Amino acid sequence: MSSVIHLQDIRKNYYMGKQELQVLKGVTLDITRNEYVALMGPSGSGKSTLMNILGCLDSPTSGTYILNDNDVSKMADNDLADIRNKEIGFVFQQFNLLPRLTAAENVALPLVYAGISKKLRTEMAMEVLRKVDLTDRSHHKPNELSGGQCQRVAIARALVNNPSMILADEPTGNLDTKTSYEIMSIFTKIHSEGNTVVLVTHEEDISKHAHRIIRLRDGVLESDRTQEAIAAAH
Repeated sequence: MSSVIHLQDIRKNYYMGKQELQVLKGVTLDITRNEYVALMGPSGSGKSTLMNILGCLDSPTSGTYILNDNDVSKMADNDLADIRNKEIGFVFQQFNLLPRLTAAENVALPLVYAGISKKLRTEMAMEVLRKVDLTDRSHHKPNELSGGQCQRVAIARALVNNPSMILADEPTGNLDTKTSYEIMSIFTKIHSEGNTVVLVTHEEDISKHAHRIIRLRDGVLESDRTQEAIAAAH
């Protein structure tokens, strides 16, 4: 299987004055195409830092990160931004939608940066809105949508430029239980259509939707197991 993500001995240090803070202490892992992975860990475990590195929002202090055959660990910021736009679809807890734009316009935003014509952008946006069952709300602005609908718009936006992976950070953090399950069923559907999904969560019941669970503690991998292996151990 080809790896979408290959991390080799990734370390990340921050400096607080003269004090060096080691957040990631040598993380090595591979995520292959069409995997569905949950990244878990308590506060301060380094999972947010690892997610930022996976999402090319931050660079490691040392180590190698190969994303879809590109070595992104040594890239300059503007090259990272290009890779981010092409290779990664982000879904955040806060939705991060632009309030003045309609659902369809929000979804089409990544395509503006890719230089795609307005007509084609609209067609592609409507196509992914159909995947998340939201075509009937395409002309509504975020304040006219429920939290669950806003998150569907965010998922559609993440899918629109057909990225190598979807990176979802606590995507159900602001939603009630019923809506959370609806959103997670969309991720299951996205994964079944061949997408690689990496889900960052601290909620055990949300992580159960993934097929593989990677746990971090104190900046190192504590465990990395498939759901089958977890079930067999109980």
